[in-house]
Amino acid sequence: MEAVVGQRHDGDRRDRRRLAGMQEHGIVSVVVRPGNPAMLINISAAGALIDTEHRLRPGASVDLVIERSQGRASARGRVLRCSVVRVQAASLCYRGAIGFDRPLPWFIDERAAGARQVV
Repeated sequence: MEAVVGQRHDGDRRDRRRLAGMQEHGIVSVVVRPGNPAMLINISAAGALIDTEHRLRPGASVDLVIERSQGRASARGRVLRCSVVRVQAASLCYRGAIGFDRPLPWFIDERAAGARQVV
């Protein structure tokens, strides 16, 4: 009988590690083009979870401008899902999951490095 090492049994289907908090990812700010500020919840090489007052339509193409201490980068992706997470008197806050078209090069993906070894 073969077993797959690294297979998740905790219900989490993600295949990449998520980084949350500036100390983990070094990201100072995120903007959804053309200039809508967003708060980064977490990020991986494959995508990001953001909060923004700008409505994100599932399936829509978006560009994120990511400001890091090492400089600015742009990441293009698609909105995978979006929902309202806060209702305030004058605005709504949306939480959107963005899947990047290409993996972000500055993340090391530990799971992919040793993924699916058969013992």
